[in-house]
Amino acid sequence: MTTVAQPPAARSRLGVWLMATRPKTLWAGIVPVMMGTAMAYELGQLHITSAVCCLFVAMAMQIGANFANDYFDFINAVDDPDRLGPLRATQAGLIAPQTMRRAFILTFALAGGLSLYLCYRGGPWLAVVAALAIAAGILYTAGPLPLGYIGLGDLFAFIFFGPVATAGTFYMQTLQLPVAAIVAGIGPGLFSVAMITVNNLRDVDGDREKGKRTMAVLLGPGFAKWEYVTALTGACLIPVALCMMTGANHAAMISAVVLLAALPSIGKVFHERGTPLNQVLATTGKLQLLYAVLFVIGWNW
Repeated sequence: MTTVAQPPAARSRLGVWLMATRPKTLWAGIVPVMMGTAMAYELGQLHITSAVCCLFVAMAMQIGANFANDYFDFINAVDDPDRLGPLRATQAGLIAPQTMRRAFILTFALAGGLSLYLCYRGGPWLAVVAALAIAAGILYTAGPLPLGYIGLGDLFAFIFFGPVATAGTFYMQTLQLPVAAIVAGIGPGLFSVAMITVNNLRDVDGDREKGKRTMAVLLGPGFAKWEYVTALTGACLIPVALCMMTGANHAAMISAVVLLAALPSIGKVFHERGTPLNQVLATTGKLQLLYAVLFVIGWNW
């Protein structure tokens, strides 16, 4: 069985924590904030304080979810020395389980604290949204029926790192919630689904053995491969749909060319298995960033 190399003993403490944040996947939290802010800026309603707060909340939510995932996958014996994915800090003995538990609690507490400003500006109902997002981040791998273990991880990632984050960022700056802002959020949400799909496809055999029922396990690797293609294709069609809805901002359609850049990754998803898919996961995060940059430029052209 192919295994991942163990880390060098000289790895710094800061380096360990940076690794635990899973930096290659953090674009999933940054991109929807970028897009929501770009749409607010185009209307002349940019609100810097709200934009920065939304960014920090999104980052804290994602890092908290990654820490919780690191902790609970170790506790649930899903992560082991034979895992095919990138090294996990708790499983590798680089961070003690109780330390990782405190880390995800503190990170989610930070997200909750920052959300107080959002509630002050946008209304107390946002506290419910923040609470649901935090609960989803923890319950992704925690509880008697973790969301990620019963095939619901894709759905909740799509919701909270897609329409909720994008439209929420737009709302916090403009105090308006048009359909266009919600539709725009479908794009980054689908990119999040694509990243989770690659992760699940890579681990499908091990997850099946451990009773972790991801969509790749429930419906098979063939479904997961087409789920990846569908998610990327759908994301790239969203700017086109938006321009048809608004009758404006046509330059934003340039972000659809990301689908061409994704073709090598699509090819690898269909022809590779195991550890080579780690590179596809990292590349998908970069594609999401490129998609957002092109959208931001095009929407404000």
